[in-house]
Amino acid sequence: MKNFVYAMAIVVLAAGCKKNSATDNATSSSSQNEAAAKARASTTVQFSGYTWTIRNTGSATEGPGPNVFNGSNAWVDANGWLHLKITRNATTGKWNCAEIYSNQNFGYGTYQWQVEGAIDQFDKNIVLGLFNYSGNDGFDEMDIEFARWGNNAWPNLNYTVWPAAGGSNNWSYTKNMALSGTYTTHRFKRSAGSVVFKSLGGFYNDDTNLFASATCSSPANSISTLGMPIHMNLWLFDGNAPADGKEVEVIIHSFTYTAG
Repeated sequence: MKNFVYAMAIVVLAAGCKKNSATDNATSSSSQNEAAAKARASTTVQFSGYTWTIRNTGSATEGPGPNVFNGSNAWVDANGWLHLKITRNATTGKWNCAEIYSNQNFGYGTYQWQVEGAIDQFDKNIVLGLFNYSGNDGFDEMDIEFARWGNNAWPNLNYTVWPAAGGSNNWSYTKNMALSGTYTTHRFKRSAGSVVFKSLGGFYNDDTNLFASATCSSPANSISTLGMPIHMNLWLFDGNAPADGKEVEVIIHSFTYTAG
């Protein structure tokens, strides 16, 4: 999540999460588009067998960023795939981001996402986060993030573990990735003594086309013992608009969790 940016840019980011009902100003003459708009405005959504809350901050800006999180920027399509989108509101001129988080907590086990999107070609201000998070910044967090944190010279794949003890003593791994396609698989396995991260080209449940792997094996008491929600968000670093001025969309085909 955003915590890696503390170490990279020495910036403190707030992380408020509000469960307000989302609003959707979209109008359409077709019943299909009206149904899609209604689905996007739902407070919760079903995805990959779990219930998720869609974050909506109204017109207010909150961390990470700070950004506006619009409930209509996260939805599940007819295929059962999750869409996260960053859009520009033509009326207000503000950029709107997306986030969902699970209503269920998860502990030790394997977390896996299958992602569709040109995540290696993100604008320098775009951040996609897939993470296990207690809600307490600097504590109990495991992140997979795709971001350059506002600097095109920085690597765009980031793994981070924030320890149970909190503070600035986090573990991190970065790598510059250049993909040959737009389908990737990302996972981490969290146990009492380690967190093992892996990223692969394509959609695989094994290690086929593995292009990045790293292990955090800090002392056992530094790995969180908490059951925590899963968050997925697409947001703007420091709340800055995309440098290229373009909207961005990512599709999460699946999330799976295997205990143990």
